[in-house]
Amino acid sequence: MHYVIIDIETTGGSPKSSKITEIAMYKHDGVEIIDQYETLIDPEMQIPEFIVRLTGISDKMVKDAPKFHEVAKKIVEFTEGCVFVAHNVSFDYGVIRHEFRKLGFDYRRPHLCTVIASRKIIPGFESYSLGKLTRDLGIELIGRHRAGGDAFATAKLFTILIEKDKEDLQTFVNEDVNPQIFHPNLDIAELDEIPDKTGIYKFYNEFNQLIFIGKSKGVRRRIEQHLKNTKSKKGAQLIKEIAKIEYELTGSELISTLLEYNLVKNNKPSQNSPLKNTRYSHGMFHYEDEKGYNRFYIGVTSKETKVPLKSYTSKKDAISHMEKMIEKYHLCQKLCDLYATTASCFQYSIKDCNGACIDLENPSDYNLRSQELLNELSVNEDSFYIVENGRSKGEKSFVLIENGTLVGYGYAPFHFQYSPVEKWKTQIEFVSEERDTTLILDLYLKNNPLLTIIKI
Repeated sequence: MHYVIIDIETTGGSPKSSKITEIAMYKHDGVEIIDQYETLIDPEMQIPEFIVRLTGISDKMVKDAPKFHEVAKKIVEFTEGCVFVAHNVSFDYGVIRHEFRKLGFDYRRPHLCTVIASRKIIPGFESYSLGKLTRDLGIELIGRHRAGGDAFATAKLFTILIEKDKEDLQTFVNEDVNPQIFHPNLDIAELDEIPDKTGIYKFYNEFNQLIFIGKSKGVRRRIEQHLKNTKSKKGAQLIKEIAKIEYELTGSELISTLLEYNLVKNNKPSQNSPLKNTRYSHGMFHYEDEKGYNRFYIGVTSKETKVPLKSYTSKKDAISHMEKMIEKYHLCQKLCDLYATTASCFQYSIKDCNGACIDLENPSDYNLRSQELLNELSVNEDSFYIVENGRSKGEKSFVLIENGTLVGYGYAPFHFQYSPVEKWKTQIEFVSEERDTTLILDLYLKNNPLLTIIKI
């Protein structure tokens, strides 16, 4: 297998709006560099002053250089049958693909990122930026921020990676989707415009029927996974049916989960698995018995039962958590429904229970400890906001819970989080409360203990 290590200099930092001012390519046969190509390119626009200061490439230097369409054939031929390699490959590959699209050519190559590969194959470095990583590895980088110097240094880094672990390196090669297997109505060019951020996505068939809904922290990558999944019968069938793709960024994984759940429930897309009410099958409940003791028990959750203090995906998980709480708060196994007996519980016989099971401990004394457990689980009765990232850097997302019930969610400018909390509700889009959304919320809070929570 051959590889082409590539670096480009551009007029800016966005693959969509940047124009190439220089390109350098080094062909590598898996052992060493075997060929190279380098040229300045006329971007057909003025180069911004800060880019001139960064790269040293000026308008005067590129005045007589070839335009991109004049070197496009050389790039295609030089990279034919090779893996496209770059340090932060999504940028270089994205810019070059965008330039080719403007020429009406769909340029695609398997590609590999030396940043991602380096983190796995040679871990432990403070920084994986090209300048700092090559310095720490003893690679001489002559001509920083010029395509030739950066590409040559990346080629040396690539040699280190392939010598270190050639097999592992192959796992970082990403294949592009194959447009030939898609529905003729699907505009593959639109896929490149989808941001790789947190949100939901929808697939429609040729009759504009919604056939699948999903969510992901990286929407574009997840969609690409679907479009590459030809190995399973279901995946191959889905690919054939997709005629249109829509997406909606959320910034918040919780909002994505809630949106996905409600959309699947209301639309019942043909390719989504039916929603299961047993996802959180068991819960911890409590009541006060006739003697005044706070009692706890594990029960099956259903739409008919009250909302549990805590939800679990299995009875085993529920019992395991209950046992930990009994030990933590010195509670009685019998009063927590884990020791069926008409007499004292086993823990009483080994002096780990104060005798509430046989009425020896006063209910008020016992309830002081059981109340601590209730307080720990009382998030279901609290009112608060969950504050997370928004759909862009200048935005925050807000999810409002009142008395343990999901009220809604919304977005506001970044600085809005510093305004009085009483005003936040003006940003909220209200949603209907359902039992399953409460369980989704409970699990999300459990799995994300470092969330920013603002109590009301």
